[in-house]
Parts: sequence; structure tokens; C-alpha cells
Amino acid sequence: MPDAHARDPQPAACENCATPLQGAFCHRCGQSTHSPVRHTGHAIEEVFESFWHLDGRIFRTLRDLLVPGRVAARYLAGQRVRYVAPMRLFVILTLLTVFVAKFLVDGATLGIAADSLDRETRGRIAAATTVAEVVAVRDDVLADLDETRRVAGAIPGVRPQLDEAEALLRQQAHARIEALGGGDGAGPADGADRDDAGAGDATPVARRPGPPTIGGPLGERIERNLMRMRDDPGVFSRALLGAAPTTLFILVPLFAVLLKLFYVSQRRLYLEHVVIALYSHAALMLGLLLVFCCALAGGWLAPHAGWAAHALGWAQTLLLWSLPIYLLAMQKRVYGQSWPWTLVKFAVIGQLYLALFLSVAVPMAGYALYTA
Repeated sequence: MPDAHARDPQPAACENCATPLQGAFCHRCGQSTHSPVRHTGHAIEEVFESFWHLDGRIFRTLRDLLVPGRVAARYLAGQRVRYVAPMRLFVILTLLTVFVAKFLVDGATLGIAADSLDRETRGRIAAATTVAEVVAVRDDVLADLDETRRVAGAIPGVRPQLDEAEALLRQQAHARIEALGGGDGAGPADGADRDDAGAGDATPVARRPGPPTIGGPLGERIERNLMRMRDDPGVFSRALLGAAPTTLFILVPLFAVLLKLFYVSQRRLYLEHVVIALYSHAALMLGLLLVFCCALAGGWLAPHAGWAAHALGWAQTLLLWSLPIYLLAMQKRVYGQSWPWTLVKFAVIGQLYLALFLSVAVPMAGYALYTA
């Protein structure tokens, strides 16, 4: 099998600045003659070589990334030295977006706990007929609040809300215990508290009163989350949006396959389609990062400056609508086909990609809510 470098003839002039070459690097701009879109080995080398060594290129890349298709078209044309490598840029933006998305998902799961406290928990406490049942409900919800505090307690503003929810829970439980003629049951949940409460009544403790659940602890948790999502449908949407960065990371090679199939007549190499897929997904990550930042900032501003939170809500909507328009314009610029053909291919690729996205993102969002 011939060597990869032997099958990769060096150009006579630099592809970036057109300076005549005398070796493997341009003596004027420093660009290598090895193209990462022609060999897998070069592409892998691009990922690991100076991965975190970012300079002014990151700002130039992000600036040009705002123009649909400019970075991908220039990179494929050989002007690579001025931009951050596609895989490197995509990974960096993905890490930042996943980090911010975690706060969004945690905020959604926190919203489930906060919204359900006044509805479900109050109903369970009011339905309790013995002190032991009230204590069991209280301890169960306290355990959920402790877990939420452990996972999301670092988010600004979360811990005071959890403390307020815990105080309200203890107040409601104490009032119900007093109504049942019991003693002071508002103290910390512990084994002695459970034993004392159960000693005064021979009725078995019903940890979750009501109709039978769909089976076991797993079924109980699923049923409870379904009831909470019924009360607040936006919870799942926020969790789905939070799962988007990881899903996009998984789908990059599949998106490149779709591009290869629909543009097979252009005889581009698969790695060229991977470059296009990486830069398009990097733009998506940048857009999602801005959306998530607006969502978090809007949540913090809502109690203090409602007009600013409302404006950020409109900004989120505009950003989300601009993403498919950006991808359409990028596809037209990079592949250079007519608008009718571009629209048809974009619509078909978009439908297939949406199906792939939902098949991965929906289970991930459901799992995030279930484990909350």
C-alpha cells in the first residue's frame, strides 16, 4: 500500500498566499502543505496538535463564522492558517455549550421540584390520615430537595429557593401533624422521628398514598415525573434544549454522510463534508450558547427587570429561527448549486436530520428528568 504522503502531491504554490513553495511549509505564512481534508491521519493530527494553543485566530474564526459558509469555503479552498481547525473549534464550543446547558437542565429539574411542592406535596400531606404518613411524605420530599441541592446548589439563586421550599414543606407537615393531634413533627427527618411517629399508631406507613402506581420504585418515579410534566409542559422542552449540544456532537459524522449522499455528483471527499459538518455544527453550538446565556440571564433578571427579561426572550426566539436560515445560506454558498436544488436538498436533509436528532435527544432529555 503506497504511503499517504506519496499519494498527496505537494502543490507548487501555497494554497493560502500563493507563494512558491520550497518545502513542506510556506516560508511566508507558515501553512503546511499537508491537507487534513485529504487524509484521515492528517485530520486526526489536526485535533491533537496544539489543541489548546489558541491565539488571535479564534476571534477571526468566530467573526467570519457569523457569515454563512465563509469559513468552510475558505478552509476547503486551502486558506487554513487563518482559522482554527474545524474539529478543534467544534470541540471547544461544544464544551462551553454543554457547560452552560447543564445549568439550564438543572434549572428545569429545579422547576419541577418547586412547581410540584405546592401541588403534589400539599395534596399528599392533606390526604395523610396518620402522623406516620405525614412524616413519611415529609422525609421523602426532603430527600428529593437534598438531592437537588447537591446537584444544582451551585447555581446562583438556587439554594435560597431550596431553603424556602424546605421551610414551607416543614410548615405544612407540622400543621397537618397538629391537625391530626400529633406532637411536633417539624424537626429534622431521622430514624427516631419515624419510630416515634409510628409507635403512636398501629396503621402501617403508606409511603405514597393513592392509587397503585405502574410498578415498583422505577414506576413510581416515572409516574411522578409524568404528573409534574403535565403541570408544566415547558419543563421537557427546556430539558430537550439542554440535551441538544451532546446530541449534535454525536450526529456530526452522520450529517456528513447525508451531505456526501446528496452531493455525490460533486465528487468531494468524505472528509471535506466532515469539515462542512463541523463548521456548521460549530455555528449551531455558538447559536445555542447565546440562547442558553439569554435564558439564564432572563431568569435572573425576571424578578428585577421584567422588560429586560422580555427582550432576552425575543432574542432567544430570533436566534433559534436564524439557525436554519444560517444553515440554508451556508449550504448554498459552500456547494454552489441553484436555489431550487439547494432548497429541495436542504428540506430533505433537514427532515432526516431532525428525525435522527429527536431519536437521540428525546431519550437523553427523558433520562435527565428521570434522574433529577
